[in-house]
Amino acid sequence: MATPAQWLAGARPRTLPAAVAPVLVGTGAAVALDGFRLVPALLALVVALALQIGVNYANDHSDGKRGTDADRVGPMRLVGSGAATARQVLVAALAAFAVAGVAGLALAALSSWWLVAVGAVCIAAAWTYTGGPLPYGYRALGEVFVFVFFGPVAVVGTTYVQTRTLPGLAFAVSVPVGLLIVAILVVNNLRDIEGDARVGKRTLAVLLGDRGTRLLYAALLVVPFLVVAAVGTTRPWALLALAAAPLALAPVRTVLAGGRGPALIAVLASTGVLTLGTGVLLAAGLAIS
Repeated sequence: MATPAQWLAGARPRTLPAAVAPVLVGTGAAVALDGFRLVPALLALVVALALQIGVNYANDHSDGKRGTDADRVGPMRLVGSGAATARQVLVAALAAFAVAGVAGLALAALSSWWLVAVGAVCIAAAWTYTGGPLPYGYRALGEVFVFVFFGPVAVVGTTYVQTRTLPGLAFAVSVPVGLLIVAILVVNNLRDIEGDARVGKRTLAVLLGDRGTRLLYAALLVVPFLVVAAVGTTRPWALLALAAAPLALAPVRTVLAGGRGPALIAVLASTGVLTLGTGVLLAAGLAIS
């Protein structure tokens, strides 16, 4: 039976900035448009966190059943390590999705019932990342889906539930957030590239190879700040997010220098901090504007 500490590790807390940052930035855009509403913002945060934890447990369940987690360097795998059964982890994933569903229904009641359909698609995408007969995470499509759901869907969705509009500002600021969260996935897959290749898991990292994936990671940490600079031409306070750019130096240096294994675990944590820091500063800049 897994201990509470193991369940916490299995939830992969280092990935949670990917849930928090989009909600912060979407809320910052809502404030900038004089449409901030506290309750929908908090519900959006609950939905985002529950979905992220749910997808982490769902991936643990699916990868564990397929045997692709047997040889990993990264965070705790509950099924792969034998700490918990596949059924127990499945129940944990379903519980997290249920929390997201309940909060999502409350959010829909406060804004639009169309969000029920959006939420259903989000849960389906979370499950089929590594679950089901055709997991898209095994077909080099993970980065595309992560960008779409953690960028435009999460950021614009958060703004929408507060303002009832789909403003261009929200779409623009969703791009740097989405790209930074894709970087979290890329460095995770870079760390696992050899093991994934052995078990036939064809991630984008496996297709690009080691060097190509390292260059992609570096680009994903540079382009977001170029987009922020572009947004700053109309919303100058958004440039506050550029203060987070120095946080990108150490992880980029480690990745381009060929860091492997435990070094990339540290890079994963640093990328999460960078994502959260950028999200906080960008949201603050938008709010001030």
